Amino acid sequence: MSNDIIIYTKDYCPFCHRAKALLDSKGVTYTEYDIGAKPELREEMIEKANGGYTVPQIFIKGQHIGGCDDIMALEAQGKLASLLN
Repeated sequence: MSNDIIIYTKDYCPFCHRAKALLDSKGVTYTEYDIGAKPELREEMIEKANGGYTVPQIFIKGQHIGGCDDIMALEAQGKLASLLN
C-alpha cells in the first residue's frame, strides 16, 4: 500500500532521486509529495519530520526515517527490508 511509505521531495534533488531509486529497487510503491511543485506542503513536512526541513524526508508506516543518508544506512545495515514488510 502506497500510504505506508511517504516521501517528500523536490524534482531537482539528487538525494531524492537516490532514495526513490532505492525504494523502486525494492519493488515498493510510495506516495511522493513534491514540495517544489506544492510549497504549501513544506510546513506539513517540517512538522511531521520534527523540524527536518531538507528533502527528502521519508516516512515508513508513520515512522520518520529521515533523509537519503538515513534510508541508505538502514539498507546497509540490513534493516530496511523488515521496515518495508
